[in-house]
Amino acid sequence: MDAFDRLIEIVKHLRSDEGCPWDRQQTAESLVPYLVEELHEYVDSLDRDDHEERKKELGDLFLHLVFQGVLAEEKGEFTISGSLDSISDKLVSRHPHVFGDAEYSGEEELNRRWEQQKLREGRKYTLDGIPVSLPTLHRSYRIQEKAAARGFDWNSSEGVLDKIREEIGELEAAREGGDREEMMDEMGDILFSIVNLCRWMRINPDEALRKANNKFSGRFRLLEEQILTSGRNFSEFSIEELEEIWQTVKKNEQ
Repeated sequence: MDAFDRLIEIVKHLRSDEGCPWDRQQTAESLVPYLVEELHEYVDSLDRDDHEERKKELGDLFLHLVFQGVLAEEKGEFTISGSLDSISDKLVSRHPHVFGDAEYSGEEELNRRWEQQKLREGRKYTLDGIPVSLPTLHRSYRIQEKAAARGFDWNSSEGVLDKIREEIGELEAAREGGDREEMMDEMGDILFSIVNLCRWMRINPDEALRKANNKFSGRFRLLEEQILTSGRNFSEFSIEELEEIWQTVKKNEQ
């Protein structure tokens, strides 16, 4: 806590008349882009398994959280300690099986009780707590996760697979019709159903796609390296030649 208190005092000093002009000009809203950027930088360091960089990026996140808290205190909206007490109370309230004597038969019941507790805390609708500003893929996952916790779910992953096949058929029909809006709707349904399949398989779709992006980027870089060493321009390679290099790159990874 000494380190945490020190950070709070540093931010307060930066906001004071003797502090930094830039820091004094900031508002909760103006700092949001930096907060989001720091979160992505932390995730990137986690993906690279860089512990030293991860430590620094987590510190940057703490800075922005404290900065938001100090700004709120200055305006009399709430205090940092009040915010910490709020999350502590919530954790205790939502974990009666840990801090009380409640018992659950399994994870499914635990998730259902979790959502019921949120509704008892004053939330009227199940999906109200999902921010619209969440990255689309993650928001889709959370929507389906919360709906399933209320009992609105398929009986098995086979039902989800059948739904994906059905949606692909509808996309093919829309493509033949040439209606762009209809194609977009059907593609959205396919993506939504794939996210649901990820949930059933306990795979985070955002993490899976991020890994796929990184894998493709790494392989494409190696492909470009081979083209650069060949002395030829990228445009001079046929798609067959590029595919041959691509397969070689994949084989060398194994």
